[in-house]
Amino acid sequence: MLNLNEDMLTLLQEQAAEAEQLGKLPASTVALLKESNVIRMLQPREFGGLETHPNDFLQAVMAIAARNPSAGWIAGVVGVHNWEASLNDDRLLQEIWGERPDTWIASPYSPMGVATPVAGGYLLSGRWTFSSGTDHCQWLVLGAVLGDEHGKPAQPRQGMHVMLPRADYDILEDTWNVVGLQGTGSKDVKVSNAFIPAYRCLATTAVMSGEAAAACQRSGTLYHMPWSSLFPNAITAAVLGMCQGLVATAQRQIRERILQTKAVPEPFMLTVLGEAASEVQAAQAAMLSNVAATYALVADGAEVSLARRAANRAEQVRGAGRAVRAINEVFCRCGGGALHTSSPLHRFWRDANAGLTHATFTSQSVYQVHAALAMGVASDEQIQQALI
Repeated sequence: MLNLNEDMLTLLQEQAAEAEQLGKLPASTVALLKESNVIRMLQPREFGGLETHPNDFLQAVMAIAARNPSAGWIAGVVGVHNWEASLNDDRLLQEIWGERPDTWIASPYSPMGVATPVAGGYLLSGRWTFSSGTDHCQWLVLGAVLGDEHGKPAQPRQGMHVMLPRADYDILEDTWNVVGLQGTGSKDVKVSNAFIPAYRCLATTAVMSGEAAAACQRSGTLYHMPWSSLFPNAITAAVLGMCQGLVATAQRQIRERILQTKAVPEPFMLTVLGEAASEVQAAQAAMLSNVAATYALVADGAEVSLARRAANRAEQVRGAGRAVRAINEVFCRCGGGALHTSSPLHRFWRDANAGLTHATFTSQSVYQVHAALAMGVASDEQIQQALI
């Protein structure tokens, strides 16, 4: 069961500054996340997971990010990898979790490598950026393109998601020097001619379209959910948790200032703070509502239409964008004290804005396909670009 209580959240909050100093989560934070079981929430029960409703996972991610942004980001990103891993052959899951059910999986999905077909699988080479939490993970799921007999990308391009153990890749140090999400340790990784058995691979289109979920042999509703209800929302939950954390911190600091000085607060500041709280709560509520509705459809054996997936994605990117813009207004009115490293305000502000640069928040393609589907003129290319 999930073991996330107030005492644990307080400890995570106290460790946020140390993560920034280290450029990765400290061992104490990793231990707390493992004790909480949050990373195992989307993992199958038969392999030591909790197999919870996705909203339980998203709420846990938000709660963690509201105290410790980097830990929340890792909880969301690394935690959702367990869901995709579960769509694969049981041989792979036995390799990952058979002996250690608390094994973590890093990424990224950008197709920065070429997988050349060989007998029984593929040879993979490439270099990937933004491998969040990679120091604490023993497996990777990577995006790649299918290669031809010469090791060049085959035409037309075909994307793949491949998985490989820690022995088959290198983590490149000093590749995570950033202004936001410093504590996530999202370093570069490099693979040089590693053999990937075919059973460790999924076609990108199968993952994104839901074909892999539809073909999954697991009976649980969770594993038949669309990609668009899991991966984008895991990232969004982390960002919204950070926004929630900034609002709560600003409220606490302003209240203390009022009580100490007996001064009347500047009315516009309270207006901005109230609006930001409303924006964050609305985005959280919309995300959870959409996921619950989708889960109910899947549980009933009903199809989750492309139009519904597009609408959910549109609300996801809109909600995150509005929440971050709202907390920016708050931060700009918190005074010079917010700039001190002793204040967590700047951390929530930097990390939420850094999180919003993730590709899942590229709103143009999402809004375009949402409109095109509503009019019945969406192309396959538009749908694929929106990753719905």
